Amino acid sequence: MSDSAKQALAPLREQIDSLDSQLVALLAKRAQVTAQVGKIKQQYALPVYVPEREQALLTARRQQAEQLGVSADLAEDVLRRIMRESYQTQESGFVCCRDGGGKVVVVGGDGALGARFVSLFRRSGFNVQVLEKQDWPQAEQICADAALVLLAVPITLTSQLINQLPPLPADCVLADITSIKAQPLAAMLARHKGPVVGLHPMFGPDITNLVKQVVVVCHGRDESQYQWLLKQLNVWGAELAVKQAAEHDSAMQLIQAMRHFSSLVYGVHLADENADLSELLQLSSPIYRLELAMVGRLFAQNAELYADIMLSSCEVTALLERYQQRFTALLQLLKQQDKAGLMAQFGKGQQFFGELAGQFLQESKQLLQKAADSRS
Repeated sequence: MSDSAKQALAPLREQIDSLDSQLVALLAKRAQVTAQVGKIKQQYALPVYVPEREQALLTARRQQAEQLGVSADLAEDVLRRIMRESYQTQESGFVCCRDGGGKVVVVGGDGALGARFVSLFRRSGFNVQVLEKQDWPQAEQICADAALVLLAVPITLTSQLINQLPPLPADCVLADITSIKAQPLAAMLARHKGPVVGLHPMFGPDITNLVKQVVVVCHGRDESQYQWLLKQLNVWGAELAVKQAAEHDSAMQLIQAMRHFSSLVYGVHLADENADLSELLQLSSPIYRLELAMVGRLFAQNAELYADIMLSSCEVTALLERYQQRFTALLQLLKQQDKAGLMAQFGKGQQFFGELAGQFLQESKQLLQKAADSRS
């Protein structure tokens, strides 16, 4: 760069540095305010995440940005990132949503997801005890006077351990966080005569907080007696989706089992093809890099857990067989160089997704921009 260019840029760069410094100072002030907001929310048992408030704020700032000649998308991206940070700062402690607190027993609380709930309950003021394999001889003592017994154990052990539970207090809530619901819910209802609820957190233990995370709720018995638990999940930031157990399990075959199996096949295929991952990453645009990342993410997880999810129902096999038949049918169109046939199948997909296709296109653009920004 020439000296004249440096001289021309120098005062402008100084202004940018000054403005950036002011931005950081404003972020610090905003963080102080949101920390106070968090304390008030906890005082009044209000949820960390209030979608209506967030949307109203974003809409107002987008309008302001447009009036000032600034990209509304840029303003929203910046604000969303700031909000994620503010939600994190509001998570240091939570109000207890059960009068008098009480004892919470987490069966499998030393596991990755179980430990996450142990931390949340403790930060909410509950007396939390963990029941692991070595503790079963003292299970009756550990569960005595429990307000909640929460099972956070592998799918294959859930029903077995439910049946091993000692008699629980009549008002004790019995719940599980297994990724299938019909079988554990039936086992809990048979084992315990008090309040029972099935929960499925649609996230893994690697999340930073529960804000905007979905927890599926399958009602069992005495719903009024576990409202405090559902409110506690709301306070932590979770969004609750109520489903019948059978409906949940059917949906999970498509959301989880089929998706995991497809990723497994893709990953194993890449391994058997001896693909050069470095080369694939180098040549991939953000969308292909993101797809590869989602496949690779599977192989960073616990193999037994994901095998159990895929093996959780015999109906998964039938679903995947139908998927294989459709794959074979489309492959045949490809072999026959049947462009019209392929386009007809594409049209079927377009009709099925309808207006959501456009929505997904916009959402994916935002994800891809973030993926491109993070690429080194």
